[in-house]
Amino acid sequence: MALPQEIKPLNSELMDTLVQAGKMEWTPQPFDPERSFVKVLWTGAESGSWAVLLKWKKGFVAPPHKHLSASHTFILSGKLQVRDGVLNAGDYVYEPNGMLHGATTALEDTEYLFICNGAVLFFDGDKFTSYLSWEELRRAEAKAKARGKSAKAKPAAKAATAPKAKPKTAAKGRARAAA
Repeated sequence: MALPQEIKPLNSELMDTLVQAGKMEWTPQPFDPERSFVKVLWTGAESGSWAVLLKWKKGFVAPPHKHLSASHTFILSGKLQVRDGVLNAGDYVYEPNGMLHGATTALEDTEYLFICNGAVLFFDGDKFTSYLSWEELRRAEAKAKARGKSAKAKPAAKAATAPKAKPKTAAKGRARAAA
């Protein structure tokens, strides 16, 4: 049976993005390269959205910030103190545009997936200190690669004793790694 309309994409360059995060190096973050690391999974110039894996060592504190767009957080391991609550492994949080944070603290070594639909604005007292968006992520990633600064973060004590899983083979087809 034929479909009632053509559904073939107009953009012949349209394709999935496959990222094998397990094969990526953790990139130290400039504001605390000993306790904060990132893996950039995807940045979308057309939408301003971005997806990253974050690894924070116990005691890392992200400064106060405001979300200039909605975001999604899924805790893979560890614990984060966010406002008056604690996020544990398996917890998911949706934060709407305009959400305001005080400091966010890693209570344990923590890894989490963070998907943001725009920029995050950091502030201290009465002034803006920085912002983070897809553009800054791409710039920082390019600098780290150019300088050879990407480094594997030391695994948590529990992970150090766990056996390594066999690497998965790359998906076949038209897939590409994130920038």
